[in-house]
Amino acid sequence: MAVTASQVKDLRERTGAGMMDCKKALTECDGDMEKAIDWLREKGIAKAAKKESRIAAEGLSKVLVKDNKAVIVEINTETDFVAKNEQFLKLLDTCAEVILANEPKDVKEALAISVDGKTLNDLFIEAVSTIGEKITLRRFDILTKNDQDIFGAYMHNKGAISVALVLNDSSDAELAKHMAMQVASMAPTYVSKDEMPSEVIEHERSIQTEILKNDEKLASKPEKVLQGIVEGRVSKALQDMCLADQIYFLDGDKKCSEVLKEHKTSVKCFVRYMVGEGLEKREENFADEVAKQING
Repeated sequence: MAVTASQVKDLRERTGAGMMDCKKALTECDGDMEKAIDWLREKGIAKAAKKESRIAAEGLSKVLVKDNKAVIVEINTETDFVAKNEQFLKLLDTCAEVILANEPKDVKEALAISVDGKTLNDLFIEAVSTIGEKITLRRFDILTKNDQDIFGAYMHNKGAISVALVLNDSSDAELAKHMAMQVASMAPTYVSKDEMPSEVIEHERSIQTEILKNDEKLASKPEKVLQGIVEGRVSKALQDMCLADQIYFLDGDKKCSEVLKEHKTSVKCFVRYMVGEGLEKREENFADEVAKQING
């Protein structure tokens, strides 16, 4: 199948691989993005793709905590300039407040909430009409805790990244905030490996096995040795996906699990939003640049 400039651009952004390598990977994998990423990794051309590399849209996120409930919400805009607009910031605050108070089950239900005689959706329409740019409520999550637990909240760069988490059986507000900062900066996917689906582990194992097969220096080693190398690499590759296994950003000699254990607590759950993650930005002129290079 024909590979488009947009596909090459996306793969390049997700892997950091060269333009022609990305085109070849997509061609070999019939345009399948995820298979192309694996192909590049197996050939040693790219590392595991991180979620952040897919970030495109603008806007802000926000965390609001009240009693035993917390909400994290994201609103998207077309440009970062609008995200600084006073009307937009007020809309973001209103969204967080009414969603926390009403606990809707999804975005559609949230937009139907009544706010001073209007719906939340009406407020979005008014903002779009006044500001002249598309503004959307993308997502939200509501977290709850018990009386003995504590929330940790952190908003980086005024909400470009926001995190809300729950610490079990703790009143340590400083530790809760620091763990939220850890999640914001290191972007784990799971609290611990206990939460990690078996298919994620098996997928990484297959990737590392293929990488070894393509390494002439290692491929000739005994099978038992190769298995040990694979398992070691799998463990290392998956380590950063788990908060508990990450190195604590305030103490390079300790893992987060050790710090939490010292404080006799653990992270029950967390939610991390990076604004625009997974959304596609306006192409501007980059796709044309890519097209010229891959078709030239």
